[in-house]
Amino acid sequence: MKETITGAEALMRSLKSEGVKTIFGYPGGAIMPVFDALYSYTRGERKAFDHILVRHEQAAAHAAEGYARVSGDVGVCIVTSGPGATNTLTGVADAMMDSTPMVVIAGQVGTGALGTDAFQEVDLVGVAQPISKWSYQIRRPEDVAWAVSRAFYIARSGRPGPVVLDFPKNAQTHTCEWNPVKVDHVRSYRPYPIIDEDVVAEAAEIINNSKRPLALVGQGVELGNAQTELLEFLERADIPAARTLLGLSALPSSHPLNMGMLGMHGNYAPNIKTQECDVLIAVGMRFSDRVTGLLSTYARQAKVIHLDIDPSEIDKNVKTTVAVVGDCKQSLPAITRLLNKNVHREWRESFRKYHEMEQEKVIEPAIHPVQGPLLMGEIVNAVAELTGGNAVLVNDVGQNQMFSCRYFRYNNNRSVVTSGGLGTMGFGLPAAVGACFATDRTVCFFTGDGGLQMSIQEFGTIMEQRLPVKIFLLNNNYLGNVRQWQDMFFGQRKSFTRMLNPDYKSICCGYGISYDVVVDRSELLAKIERTLAAEGPCLLECAVKEEDNVLPMTPPGNSVDDMLLEINI
Repeated sequence: MKETITGAEALMRSLKSEGVKTIFGYPGGAIMPVFDALYSYTRGERKAFDHILVRHEQAAAHAAEGYARVSGDVGVCIVTSGPGATNTLTGVADAMMDSTPMVVIAGQVGTGALGTDAFQEVDLVGVAQPISKWSYQIRRPEDVAWAVSRAFYIARSGRPGPVVLDFPKNAQTHTCEWNPVKVDHVRSYRPYPIIDEDVVAEAAEIINNSKRPLALVGQGVELGNAQTELLEFLERADIPAARTLLGLSALPSSHPLNMGMLGMHGNYAPNIKTQECDVLIAVGMRFSDRVTGLLSTYARQAKVIHLDIDPSEIDKNVKTTVAVVGDCKQSLPAITRLLNKNVHREWRESFRKYHEMEQEKVIEPAIHPVQGPLLMGEIVNAVAELTGGNAVLVNDVGQNQMFSCRYFRYNNNRSVVTSGGLGTMGFGLPAAVGACFATDRTVCFFTGDGGLQMSIQEFGTIMEQRLPVKIFLLNNNYLGNVRQWQDMFFGQRKSFTRMLNPDYKSICCGYGISYDVVVDRSELLAKIERTLAAEGPCLLECAVKEEDNVLPMTPPGNSVDDMLLEINI
């Protein structure tokens, strides 16, 4: 005789069967039966999950993102209906833009009250559909096991992404016979396209005949766990490579073929050389506008080979010569087998001139200033040197994001947690919470004063969990990135970008977080060392130059080779 259980209990068993270990959430009326079932799964002999009580539902989604990005597993969050559900939607949109596997389970009013404007009722499936990989309402307890298994299959397979499950209260409380379900196929959904061998051969021939190849490495390499395959591909044909913001740790910082970061605030050499290469090989990246600049002038001289698992990305922004659609863990070695062993020494060396120009005009002044206020670049560089490239970088959005991504170092994969496509301020602190549950490595979180205050309530989560996150607050009393654009493009009219900041020392004291502040350059290294060595959470407030600018910069609407190494305002 089969066991009869509630829909809430079925959810717990289904999550357990998917290998879930950590859940981020916030209880409320419409999800209370689920949290009641969760109670016995977080303690005693039945313990299966760690539930992390966040202080805001948006933080639950961002924490699940941080956990997923570092661990490679699906992030999970559970929230209530109405505002609880809608608060997660920024995180859902963020995860969709950045291909982060996540499952959001939200309470809902009972099915009998749907469409009546009941208390805390929102059409979550309708709202979430355009910004998620799949959204579904579980109306019967019998459907729980199938829906959860399908959700995890869709979230983690192919190009990953977020899934939203809307769970009416009666489906949580009503009973059904327990029938475990494992979904490993969805009709019309083909997450792993079959690689066309003729296309592979065509791509290999173009690369073999190239004189100036350049690879663009995106997050797809990390999502596909293809770091080893990437190195074999690059080293076989001696192909210099540049990384996108989300793909920074797909290639070790110190690798001789690593030419730096692409994009608006990327490194000078790879952006210039994009306009000089004869073959452009894009691997697991989507040709974001922040990478391409003005599309009409982007790499017009080059043959373009695009490797991507998602056929919708092919020719979406940049017209390709050859498209290899498939998982890069298979497509990269398929091409590598057909490549001639090659050496492009002269081409590689041609990057040096631009590296040296950036080093002299931008990097040295940013990381080794001799006088004046502290600079963001020197703080990031100092932390990077002291952590030896082995820490996980989490950041918020803005100048702190650009400086930390530029000057941090990466020895290991899955070492960068940043909001790329959506650019979500407030992302960083809860994402750092999630990252701490995904790794034993040091988690270094860089933030500005603007982004920190968007999710500062998550100090409560850090306090409760005693998470050892190292917070570097780059405080310039401005919304720095907007201020930079105002100075450059809006006649220096700083419209509502100056910030009146609170006493962060008092706030940290209230939350039991160790605090220090650095103003003087002579104290910088010692205070960073103490921050990194501290047990538990620690915040180092860095009083940085108020009007520091991120350079290089490609002004919006310009070609990628129109990068500025200095700004004259």
